[in-house]
Amino acid sequence: MVHVGLAAFPCALGRSGIRTVKREGDGATPRAVLPLRRVFFRADRLVRPQTRRPIRAIRPEDAWCDDSGDRRYNRLIRRPPGPAEERLTRADHLYDVIVELGWNDHPVRRHRGSAIFWHGARDGFTPTAGCVAIRIADFARILPRLSRDAVMVIR
Repeated sequence: MVHVGLAAFPCALGRSGIRTVKREGDGATPRAVLPLRRVFFRADRLVRPQTRRPIRAIRPEDAWCDDSGDRRYNRLIRRPPGPAEERLTRADHLYDVIVELGWNDHPVRRHRGSAIFWHGARDGFTPTAGCVAIRIADFARILPRLSRDAVMVIR
């Protein structure tokens, strides 16, 4: 469950559960206190969510670098249309709202995991690749209530 104040929302976590030692591709959600960095949203599908967090619309060329051999590892990158491992414009609705979680980003360490997001859940709350997922509709209730210094505690 994701707890925000007194409210609780069902969620999905990584297929490998929660781990203290996180590695790229292990399917685990990191056990950590994660700052909420930025909110991204699909402007072609949703009205701009209300939030105190930095926010921007997802662009067709937006992707997240999950190649630990790339100098841009665990960063937002621009790619021309075409295949990418972590393209932010998806056909499904999982990335209609994404909250970038501050994992392995200050400093970035190779192979420690990338693209740890808080995003939309699949029907049935099936496991993620390491992210935290809730119903997209729940973001409308949660995001306006989060302070600028809010964090996600995963335990």
